[in-house]
Amino acid sequence: MKRYINLLMGVLLMMMLAGCRKDLCYNHDEHSMTVKLHVIPTWEQEWERKYDNDWKNEWKQEWGIAYDDLRPEPAEGIRAIVYGTDDYEQDIHLPAEGGRIPAREGDNTVLLYNNDTEYIVFDGMEASMTAKATTSTLSRSTLGVLHAGERTINQPDQLYGCYIDNVVGEKTLERVEMPVEMRPLTYTYLIRYEFSKGLEYVALARGALAGMAESVYLNDGHTGDNTATVLFDCELKDYGVEVQMKCFGVPNFPGDHYTRADGSEAKYTLNLEVVLNNGNLKNDFPLFDVTDQINAQPRGGVIVVSGIEISDDEGQEGSGGFNPSVPGWGDWEDIPLW
Repeated sequence: MKRYINLLMGVLLMMMLAGCRKDLCYNHDEHSMTVKLHVIPTWEQEWERKYDNDWKNEWKQEWGIAYDDLRPEPAEGIRAIVYGTDDYEQDIHLPAEGGRIPAREGDNTVLLYNNDTEYIVFDGMEASMTAKATTSTLSRSTLGVLHAGERTINQPDQLYGCYIDNVVGEKTLERVEMPVEMRPLTYTYLIRYEFSKGLEYVALARGALAGMAESVYLNDGHTGDNTATVLFDCELKDYGVEVQMKCFGVPNFPGDHYTRADGSEAKYTLNLEVVLNNGNLKNDFPLFDVTDQINAQPRGGVIVVSGIEISDDEGQEGSGGFNPSVPGWGDWEDIPLW
């Protein structure tokens, strides 16, 4: 009996050593006096901002898509970067529901953005004020020069961000919840190419929009001065072709986005190229000047160009049929070295 009692006491002692009572284990981080800031995010699912057009109330049902169908989904995860004094910088990846961030006692600056992007390229992350996002380079051999000197880029993925200039960390025994709002840093343009003749000859379509912002700053969502041409593929519709194009919006926003950094007047140009059912490539459509439309909606909206024609001679030329490997129709992606 004495041996069994000793054995039982030994088991109880091991359980006490292995266990951790909150009121006794103050050397453990979760149960000690430490900074326990937990971000609790909400996701603002907006695809455009109201300026000259009130699309929420002026939406046209004949467009075949509801306004709310263009809203982005919440992201799958968050990267949180905490900046502090003495060059302190720590980051952590969190689920979409949030979690604890590596803040220290005293003043902290917190930068949050979603970590599930594919084409986004980040730069200047060593400081919250210089952190910015751009997107990867994309080239097309058939694309003529829309704007001289502009980099041609992929559409960016959906990007959300939140910046908190000063968060005071205080040591406590209990977690401290910090609500944050993850707001969009990319916006969507619904671009509609309306045909008046020859749509039946079109097999594939794609386009580009020149003059858009090349980058966005994560701390406050303002865009850089540099411009870029965004490339995209289109979908065939019964009226023409369409794309839901994502971008950072216009350059130098909310600055004087009506002019460029060199003082020249802002200009936005849209192009179109198609492959016909007979296998021919048609990329000699006139360029569309959409400057007025973009200026009226600098961060997302609807762009419409109409009166596009393909003649019967072009559509019926030859008898080879659709060739899915039309020379020059492919994309070549350049991976930038940052």
